[in-house]
Amino acid sequence: MPELPEVEVVRRGVETWAAGRTVLGTEVHDPRSLRRHAEGTEQFISTLTGAQLGTPQRRGKFLWIPLSSPEADQRAGAALLIHLGMSGQVLIEDSEAPREKHLKITLRLSAQEPAQLRFVDQRIFGGMQISALVPAEHPSGAVPEGAAHIGPDPLEPAVTAEQLFRALRRRRSGLKRALLDQQLLSGVGNIYADEALWLSGLHFARRTETITRAETARLLSAVSEVMEAALAAGGTSFDALYVNVNGTSGYFDRSLQCYGQEGKACDRCAQTGAETLIRRTPFMGRSSFWCPRCQPRPRQGRW
Repeated sequence: MPELPEVEVVRRGVETWAAGRTVLGTEVHDPRSLRRHAEGTEQFISTLTGAQLGTPQRRGKFLWIPLSSPEADQRAGAALLIHLGMSGQVLIEDSEAPREKHLKITLRLSAQEPAQLRFVDQRIFGGMQISALVPAEHPSGAVPEGAAHIGPDPLEPAVTAEQLFRALRRRRSGLKRALLDQQLLSGVGNIYADEALWLSGLHFARRTETITRAETARLLSAVSEVMEAALAAGGTSFDALYVNVNGTSGYFDRSLQCYGQEGKACDRCAQTGAETLIRRTPFMGRSSFWCPRCQPRPRQGRW
């Protein structure tokens, strides 16, 4: 599933190629990708067609594009909200580019080639909707109603170690379970949670009510560092289900220190002359990867 870095890479691509352009036409090839848009397909098409696309914004795994038009109409204070789900892709394509097998929605754009913004989704867990913008503590000053339920993400200035510390101490759960809660800290998924926990030297089953301020500051710094490194690498692509708007894959998977590294030597331990192998433990239907030396298992820990 695309996480914060992958969605931010897509956001930057959309800003480069689509911001400021007008939607000349909208085609919905599969209405299932509009299941979160309660007003229906026709209203979705009429709202988008003729709208000017603003600078795209992001919180966690949600991406949105503010809409405007010369006239005061239903687009005022609204945005095109996009969630990639498990396999959603936003691609910027030339008009003559072959149609993708799982193409769901096409926006025809003004001005020049590439002239189409395409939403492709193999598994149909993602989608698009028109959502009203509401005031919020966000760099843009507002978030869509459809994304108002999630918390700030670790790259937002509003997130501080003290706030995270207090929130974790109230949780009474395993540390990784808390990191994956999008209402607490949005945009962190399984891959980057494992990487950040390894970097900060904390076990995924560590009880949140036992976390210290110093450990919280170390964890938040690690989350931010991992996210920034993934952004610089274009995100993580294990298969063709995540790509940038031009179809290229990210390569952060080449830099993973912990996630997916079961049976490989821990690099940090190796620097001290120790040889410790990364372990994998089943976790919430997925896996957690960790180093038994760098991230000692807590004596008590139900995750």
